[in-house]
Amino acid sequence: MPSGADGFVANPAYGREFNRARELVLAHPRRWRIVYHYDGDGIASASTLVRMFERLGDPPYATPLQGVRRETMQTLLAGTHGPVLVVDTGASWLDLYPAHPHPVVILDHHQYEGAPHPPELPDHVAFVNPVDWGVDGMREMCAATLSWLFSVFVDPLNWDNAPWGLSGAIADRQHVGGFSGLNASLVDEAVRRSLVTRRVGLALFGPTLGDALSRSIDPFVKGLSGRPEAVRAFLERLGLDPKHETAALDADGERTLHQALLQKLVQQGVRAEFCESLKRERYYLPSLGVDAEELSNWQNALGRASTPDLGVTLALGDPRAWTAGREAESTWRSTILAGLRRLEDGGVNSLSALQWFESADTTYAGTQAGLAMNYLVDPNRPLLVFSHSDAVFKVSGRGTNWLVGRGLDLAVALRVAAAAVGGEGGGHKVASGATIPDTTREAFLHETNRIVAEQLHTSEAAR
Repeated sequence: MPSGADGFVANPAYGREFNRARELVLAHPRRWRIVYHYDGDGIASASTLVRMFERLGDPPYATPLQGVRRETMQTLLAGTHGPVLVVDTGASWLDLYPAHPHPVVILDHHQYEGAPHPPELPDHVAFVNPVDWGVDGMREMCAATLSWLFSVFVDPLNWDNAPWGLSGAIADRQHVGGFSGLNASLVDEAVRRSLVTRRVGLALFGPTLGDALSRSIDPFVKGLSGRPEAVRAFLERLGLDPKHETAALDADGERTLHQALLQKLVQQGVRAEFCESLKRERYYLPSLGVDAEELSNWQNALGRASTPDLGVTLALGDPRAWTAGREAESTWRSTILAGLRRLEDGGVNSLSALQWFESADTTYAGTQAGLAMNYLVDPNRPLLVFSHSDAVFKVSGRGTNWLVGRGLDLAVALRVAAAAVGGEGGGHKVASGATIPDTTREAFLHETNRIVAEQLHTSEAAR
């Protein structure tokens, strides 16, 4: 294996796209503006890129993007008098960048119209997307692993950005069922370089067993998550002390707890892929002294708390950001847990092909929807969540890989349905988003339901 990033993908577009982007960065040693999405994957991506530019001696400035809207990107470009790097978004607006008078690099893993054939772009614009070289941006590479890999193309010293690559991939749920494809190759390389160590363990986080299980959102266990007294009684029936340190649980205790929790998940109708993730591969980051999933939660929480900049400075070693990350994670977890409890108790609205609910927790709604899809609602229909803000509804849609295998494509469904009511949308087949005028929800729901019904019916009829 070479010291750099060559050789991971045979498709010639792989090296060609990365090299074009690298040449623009190295040929323009100026202060770059990094535009990134404010979620965990976007923050992790920006963390890697800020570290990369600082290593080059060109400290950048980073701008988080909350909400994915064309006019926002137009405003940012117009207000930037220098080179721009857009990460974890931007593939839908490739027509905007040629008019910018300075270099533009776009690193995005989302599907876009015309993929895998991007439009012809001028020499000062570079577009890097794994979809174009046969890598699935939904499962095999996220924005953070893409940024990590790009940083290695710029300088092999940047292999040490492994923590942010992994934390972003976990934030984007690409670790569920185990990393695959190019993600897996990158993790293997990080392990080989002693940047990551891995082991299999229960997906529970917290100082004690009682705390870890009562505050667990992934998995969300009906009757236990958010219910400390029920957890205490459950653990004592198993012969386990709720005050026992989670990290000190021995093999017999872990086996007993795993079997009991697995039984409860099966009883609540959770699909096998999520039951299996109850015990999964864990990734320890020696340079930081934390588990990659904990790091991911801190960064995601800082983004949802409207402080994504702290998620980036955390990567620069700012001790105040580490403290803020732990505090934000506690609030993030409590808010999501409360939302899931409401769904557990109150249920969701149903249409023939999809389910939906409304959440006042705007910045947490997508996470709530994703976890509810995995653990709480009918697994045979995708789930939408609506959050109201400034005369629009922000929509997050979540499915499962099993539904995608049956024909679901939420990126298409939400893009087409949003356009039909004067909004915009897009994303991945399994997880997508949209912004629509707040007076059009019923029409949007009707159109999305129609499209999803056709996707799933057409696929089923073809079997």
